[in-house]
Amino acid sequence: MSDNKLIARVASSVGTFSADEWDGLATDGGCESNPFMSHAFLTTLEDSSSVGPGTGWSPAPLVIENTQGGLLGALPSYIKGHSQGEYVFDHAWADAWHRAGGNYYPKLQIAAPFTPATGPRLLLRDESVAPLLLRAAEALCEQNDLSSAHATFIDPRQLPLFEEAGWLTRSDIQFHWENTGFSQFDDFLEKLASRKRKAIRKERRAAQEGVEIRHLSGDDLKAEHWDAFWEFYQDTGARKWGTPYLTREAFDLFGERMGDQILLILAYQDGNPIAGALNFIGSEALYGRYWGCIVDKPFLHFELCYYQAIDAAIALGLKRVEAGAQGGHKLARGYEPVRTRSAHWIADPGFRAAIAEYLEQERDGVAADQLFLGSRSPFRKG
Repeated sequence: MSDNKLIARVASSVGTFSADEWDGLATDGGCESNPFMSHAFLTTLEDSSSVGPGTGWSPAPLVIENTQGGLLGALPSYIKGHSQGEYVFDHAWADAWHRAGGNYYPKLQIAAPFTPATGPRLLLRDESVAPLLLRAAEALCEQNDLSSAHATFIDPRQLPLFEEAGWLTRSDIQFHWENTGFSQFDDFLEKLASRKRKAIRKERRAAQEGVEIRHLSGDDLKAEHWDAFWEFYQDTGARKWGTPYLTREAFDLFGERMGDQILLILAYQDGNPIAGALNFIGSEALYGRYWGCIVDKPFLHFELCYYQAIDAAIALGLKRVEAGAQGGHKLARGYEPVRTRSAHWIADPGFRAAIAEYLEQERDGVAADQLFLGSRSPFRKG
């Protein structure tokens, strides 16, 4: 390909592309199929008004096309007016830039909104267009007075593409459960130290007492289930971040458009739903996304979000469970510390140098944290 046959442009939404052309990119490029990069997921956020006017997330997908209109690459990107719903925290950067007299917002965010799950951020039919996409993102910032561009939760196989383009890289820690060939939950438990194994069995018994747990996917997902989960989601959202990010319509659309990639786990007591956990199914991983409850039952959170997820991943033959951001309590339940990666382009050279210095210091701290957490693994030594 020669560069003069390629066009970079910003589209108004992912919905302006057909599912076939967008998903043809999202599954290429050497990365596993990821539900959060799919046309169904991203357009559900758009069509349900979870992103768009009034949300601080304005869709601005950047694409590379050839002169015949064929889509060769895309960045799922958004113009952001705040730093909410990202899970890679840059509030200190924003505060420092504002105190220096600059405007940190708006900025460009390359991400699956509200979703701290690792995945491809460069959607590529041809890897040679990756530098063009990243340069287009930089140009978009330069031409529109955006302070910076941020790609979060990058599939590690794509990180070198950002590094080669000169973007600053950052790391953090999540807790993932790895399936090393287990055929049932007890196989996993046998890998744990005896004390941890007994503690998990005790937690599961307590959580399941008097409770019926149902796994729902595909055509089994009904409006009544989403009504119940919406109540749980609102309660958790109100307590954690003030206003829930997703609208009620989003859940109906998820069920309609990608029900086979959803696992909704609900707990019932006396025939009534009291708690739930929403998961998305990828080609290699089960992604835990949202949880909520209306009855405070000991250990039910661990049961629905962590242990039932392990059961499901084993049954589906998946390689891992990604249970979302933060949560050191996951370590004792067999979820181990894993690095997550992000990449950042800063327009102002002086500000960029200051952030580069900050990231160098932060990187050492993250590495030390991972070593410390790894030493506290519940798995048997030797």
